[in-house]
Amino acid sequence: MFQNWGFLVGEIWALLALAALIGLVAGLLIWGGSRAGSVSAKEAQGLNEDLARLRKSDAQKDGHIRALNAEIENLRLVQAPPAPATSPPKAEPVRATEPEAADPKGKRPVMLNSARPGGPDDLKRIKGVGPKLEELCHNLGIYHFDQIASWSAEEVAWVDLKLEGFKGRVSRDNWVAQATILASGGETAFSKKVGSGEVY
Repeated sequence: MFQNWGFLVGEIWALLALAALIGLVAGLLIWGGSRAGSVSAKEAQGLNEDLARLRKSDAQKDGHIRALNAEIENLRLVQAPPAPATSPPKAEPVRATEPEAADPKGKRPVMLNSARPGGPDDLKRIKGVGPKLEELCHNLGIYHFDQIASWSAEEVAWVDLKLEGFKGRVSRDNWVAQATILASGGETAFSKKVGSGEVY
């Protein structure tokens, strides 16, 4: 992003030289008028041509500086730093399909009404989650790796009981450990296979 600093410093020096030349020409015109004939018409024309050339160069350099500033601003927008993995976005309200105390075994984790902007994570990258189980997770309100990564032992027990036809999969396949790696941007051996198309 800052690879053009040398160019910008050169631009500043060119602008300072232009200002000095303008000052010199203005001084000659103001004080030289009292010394009639001290500057020949040919010299004045040469100075005016130099001044015009420098003004044109200055205008081009100003345009180039504006283009570089716009490029730097675009890079800032494109390369905005990612959100830290340690603080996942706040969850939406908990689904109200069942009261929290309805099941004495385990504790219901935070569920979402829908995936966050950007869509749900590919839960099939967790070993033990196939297309049908992913759909079941979405029906329960589980869409993202960081949700699973934050589950306590009680919450794991609750989800294990709620996975109709797949009871016990969360603990058996250790979803929490896998989701913790995936939520931080890492990969597991299984998720690499999914990514390369070897699974599903």
